[in-house]
Amino acid sequence: MLTQIKDLAATLAPRLIEIRRHLHSHPELSGQEFQTAAYVAGVLSSCGLHVKEGVGKVGVVGELLGQEDDRLLAIRTDMDALPIHERTGLDFASRQPGIMHACGHDVHTTVGLGTAMVLSQLGQTLPGTIRFLFQPAEEIAQGASWMVKDGATENVSGILSVHVFPSIPAGVVGIRYGALTAAADDLEITIMGESGHGARPHEAIDAVWIAAQVITTLQQAISRTQNPLRPVVLTIGQINGGRAPNVIADHVRLLGTVRSLHPETSAALPAWIEQIVASVCQTHGARYTLNYRRGTPSVQNDRSLTQLLHAAADEAWGAQGVQIIQEPSLGAEDFSIYLEHVPGSMFRLGVGFRDRHNHPLHHPQFEVDEAAILTGVVTMAYAACRYWNEA
Repeated sequence: MLTQIKDLAATLAPRLIEIRRHLHSHPELSGQEFQTAAYVAGVLSSCGLHVKEGVGKVGVVGELLGQEDDRLLAIRTDMDALPIHERTGLDFASRQPGIMHACGHDVHTTVGLGTAMVLSQLGQTLPGTIRFLFQPAEEIAQGASWMVKDGATENVSGILSVHVFPSIPAGVVGIRYGALTAAADDLEITIMGESGHGARPHEAIDAVWIAAQVITTLQQAISRTQNPLRPVVLTIGQINGGRAPNVIADHVRLLGTVRSLHPETSAALPAWIEQIVASVCQTHGARYTLNYRRGTPSVQNDRSLTQLLHAAADEAWGAQGVQIIQEPSLGAEDFSIYLEHVPGSMFRLGVGFRDRHNHPLHHPQFEVDEAAILTGVVTMAYAACRYWNEA
């Protein structure tokens, strides 16, 4: 079967490149993937899949029906682009000013479509049904929740996904056991002091200075009170406050992100942060409000499904085509939302060029080696075929 999958993928390769370049040229922002979704639905329908549009607002679901096994495998890929102005100079660069597929979701969508195309042409019915999920709005961490709410995970037994990685060369598949990405939460802190003249700070309560103490204390406390083997990253990325250079600010708003890998650590962070903020404010006579909003959980790859991907990639490409990823990323992925409902695993697809510098994800000059598309399609399709024998 592997040989047949490779032959089909190789035959489809020019078409897959064409699909990817079309998607790259016509990026759409999160929640606005209307043309992308219509294009995806058209390709899936042409392959004979049962297609449903408008799932998760603008998502698409396609099903390739199986036979006797009632276990259902889902394959999820995302479709949205980023508000970045492309500077690659490619012939098929974005035609939408200020919008770019700088995170490789055009490749993800192509891999999902290519997998559907290959499996639909195998010439034999799979034991169970495969449900292809083309998700919107991953970049704003909303799309997975929309899809789940609309029933995308109903009756699903396992789910697989993929994300490109420029630091891994094209032709190589990255496998990670356990935690792949971090939980990402949003933090909003408002410090409330008392205004006064800039020349007489002792008569006021300086919200700017107290906010600075809060930021410094939080950063220092991480190294002294958090387990260093369970990393926590807290970044304050936005500060707003003050009215004039010579007026003591009475109000400062801090916005930030909090990242962690372990569920136990993540659960304890809101109380830990509030304890520090309360202590600093009390010491200096200020008041505060704190809003800690849960975002996306950590992606925790299921061991058996990771072994499935590992075995499929190893058989398809040999040991030289598989890289075991030793460390997780503190980036976030809303694929984790599906994993709250069904076991799953995500692999990294190497897209880096071997002979030149590779720009990182979310960079205006980010490019991919398109040879990676074939690697992704074969790996995903072969893992799907093996699922009912090994899951």
